[in-house]
Amino acid sequence: MKVHVESWDPTYGSAFEPGEPSPGPSQATTSRVEIGVELPPDAWRPLLPPEQVRPPATVLLIDGVRRIDGRIWVEDSDGTHPGVAASYAAGVVRCDLQAGVAEVIVTRVERGLFTSSTRVGDLVAATGAVYRPHRVSRPEPMDLQQAVQRRMRELEMTVAAEARSRDSGGDDLLVVDGPLHGRTHLDRTVGYIKTHRTEYLPPALAAVVTSLPAGHRSPVFLLGTSWDRYAWYLRLPGAPGSPWAGVVRVECTADVSRSVAIQLADISTVTLPRFASAAYKDPRAPQNLVPISGLERRLRSLLGDARLLNRALRAAVAG
Repeated sequence: MKVHVESWDPTYGSAFEPGEPSPGPSQATTSRVEIGVELPPDAWRPLLPPEQVRPPATVLLIDGVRRIDGRIWVEDSDGTHPGVAASYAAGVVRCDLQAGVAEVIVTRVERGLFTSSTRVGDLVAATGAVYRPHRVSRPEPMDLQQAVQRRMRELEMTVAAEARSRDSGGDDLLVVDGPLHGRTHLDRTVGYIKTHRTEYLPPALAAVVTSLPAGHRSPVFLLGTSWDRYAWYLRLPGAPGSPWAGVVRVECTADVSRSVAIQLADISTVTLPRFASAAYKDPRAPQNLVPISGLERRLRSLLGDARLLNRALRAAVAG
């Protein structure tokens, strides 16, 4: 069996890195949408939480990053199999709102060799980095990308469980960067979605979203696809721009009651705006929350130098 690593830049033409936030939804939804979870459609309006709602004592923010270190080809007795050697990491920022302190408390880094070959073993780069094999049934570019994404999401769940084990008081909120799909079993957890590609609401209710003042949210509604979740829109404080500037979608599991979902919506509204980034610090402001931005930088540094790893991979298979 032989393994080959292509010599050209593995990031060229790939879609693994997140893009800039879109100015607004560009396609209609095919999801089932239940509008009247909190308010009937004709009563929709920007909402503020009741005065007694307070942020939790602790906020745990989870994020992950991934990167292709090399595009590979595996030759075995079954044929030739394309694949990727990828690095991915996940971590947790713990924000103590009472003490005003934020710190990265958990980080994990893994490397994987994603291919349809059933015979390939560990690939050890010349630097000592070990890429563990993960079989992908179809080695198409999108399937490889999704396989790396799934492993990163699994790593995010691992670090989330570890972080929660350190904070057993119960007065916390876990914020996952991205949709909650596959992570709905986590208690007191919301998904945080920065970009909008799909229009889930009819035009009259979408207009309520685009009219949200900073620090206000939309009423809660239910989204149903292959999985169900409660969702709401929230506008973060920031410079004026397009109608969707500063708007994020937040979601929680549909396994909780409607009253609990509304409670989580209120808690997120008094909590998340305090983490909004500023344009002079982050080109994705205000949606890219300050703790998440710092965590991303830490995680990317832990992945190691991409060019060095690519050379090390090529040296390993050439030896």
